[in-house]
Amino acid sequence: MTVCDDDLNWRIEQACREGWPATVETVADGWLLRRSGGRIRRTNSANPLRGERGTPDKVIEAAESFYVGHGQTPLFRVPDIADELETALDHRGYQLEGGTIHLYAGINELAEVRDGQVVVSEVPGENWLAARFRIGTYDDADRRVFREMTGLIVGDRAFVSCERDSEIAALAYGVIRNGLLVVESVETDGRFRQQGLGRKTVGGLIDWARRAGAHAACLQVVADNAPGRALYASLGFSRELYRYHYRRKPHEPR
Repeated sequence: MTVCDDDLNWRIEQACREGWPATVETVADGWLLRRSGGRIRRTNSANPLRGERGTPDKVIEAAESFYVGHGQTPLFRVPDIADELETALDHRGYQLEGGTIHLYAGINELAEVRDGQVVVSEVPGENWLAARFRIGTYDDADRRVFREMTGLIVGDRAFVSCERDSEIAALAYGVIRNGLLVVESVETDGRFRQQGLGRKTVGGLIDWARRAGAHAACLQVVADNAPGRALYASLGFSRELYRYHYRRKPHEPR
């Protein structure tokens, strides 16, 4: 990995965190402990920060104390670029889950997709939120957390959607941080898949970001999500940067 690659990776880490902020964040031994409640892993996990970090055992003990103290199961988000905890987590029986890929592209490398049916808004309207909760099958706690999270976002942002049969069938949102578009929350209603709506929606987000002056874009996609990866490849997201996964503390036997 070159110095330039390392710098880009850590800028992506920061932008993606800021694109999906947590309610509570505290730093311990070079790791950011994030907590929001609900089931969303990204905002309820320990994340490495750039620079010097503590020894694995010290980090794990600090995170366990934090999460257990708030009645949550300790969870670590471990990217390839900061995997020094892996052996210690193995020894403690932490379970692996949720492999995810970071994709990246320069804004001029991305397809130009414009469609008059794509609606762009600076804030998430009630129809947009209702569609997000319906498609994502959110429970009451997750709805509350997601509403709070979108209200915490700092910077230029856009919430986009595309309708079919008078209801939102596909949606996404994006945040621009230091010239970098972070694509988030891409969803298509199962009843309307294979109609190109996801491509139109993300394309609308890219078009907004291009006009807003973004120079590049990134996103996260689950590694085994073949349809999602094909969608993003069709838009020009051809460069894989690094991957991450989660490690969850097993339940203690009673």
